[in-house]
Amino acid sequence: MNRNPQLSERGELQHLLTVEGLPREVLLHILDTAGSFVGITERDVKKVPLLRGKSVFNLFFENSTRTRTTFEIAAKRLSADVINLNINTSSAAKGESLLDTIDNLSAMHADMFIVRHASSGAPHLIARHVAGHPHLHVVNAGDGRHAHPTQGLLDLYTIRHYKQDFSRLSVAVVGDVLHSRVARSLIHGLTTLGTPDVRVIGPKTLLPAGVERLGVRVFHDMGEGLRGCDAVVMLRLQNERMKGPLLPSAQEFFKSYGLTPEKLALAKPDAIVMHPGPMNRGVEIDSAVADGPRSVILPQVTFGIAVRMAVMAILAGNR
Repeated sequence: MNRNPQLSERGELQHLLTVEGLPREVLLHILDTAGSFVGITERDVKKVPLLRGKSVFNLFFENSTRTRTTFEIAAKRLSADVINLNINTSSAAKGESLLDTIDNLSAMHADMFIVRHASSGAPHLIARHVAGHPHLHVVNAGDGRHAHPTQGLLDLYTIRHYKQDFSRLSVAVVGDVLHSRVARSLIHGLTTLGTPDVRVIGPKTLLPAGVERLGVRVFHDMGEGLRGCDAVVMLRLQNERMKGPLLPSAQEFFKSYGLTPEKLALAKPDAIVMHPGPMNRGVEIDSAVADGPRSVILPQVTFGIAVRMAVMAILAGNR
């Protein structure tokens, strides 16, 4: 049987490439470690020395603000040396291959690569390429339509923070599931951690064919899908990844699938509302909901720093 490429021979996390296939114990270890870092930051401790002397390279071949910034903050709070590579002015923009770029950075004594790439599988390719260097670790910060594991993990952390026990929850993921790497990572995490009722809600044109095989229930009606939910995760319409007209208009989408106070009332009274960002207000979520008392969208961002700290600390062998 082939060993999981993310795990060492001893079953320890070597890379973080996808939530899919990670054992439940590994996921829980990451979430528990993140909890300890949340506690540290709440005590106003700005830095811990766990990655002192380590070099973390942020390689973002695709635009990002929130993910890149939180990774940089997380690495600096662990006392790492952080290098942000400007891809638009780097040798990669001059025709250098991805793996040649990795080889050159490896020669500069890199310890960790945080990789965002428009092509699905790029972080996996890099991880295979550096397999002979056990001190090198690769973290997938989003690859194409495939996976966004740290976003999935911070969403899992957020749900556990507010709801404690996955084994009794109903979670709805709403909107453009077809193009969402976040949705895939979250769904894999929820099912691995034993969530009994995971729902996806959206028009047929924005749901992957055969999505039921991921262990979810499919709804095309927002009212039916939201009824009795404990957590509602709204997704952004990813127009930049859509090929051809999949929707009549953003206004029509909001009418049917935008989260409004009236639709949210169908969920449980204590249901939380989440969004991985960036939000399109008036398209997938109403401002009254985004800024309302049940929204935990801003805490998600805060928890994201702790989750990324946890991943990097575990990879470096310090947790």
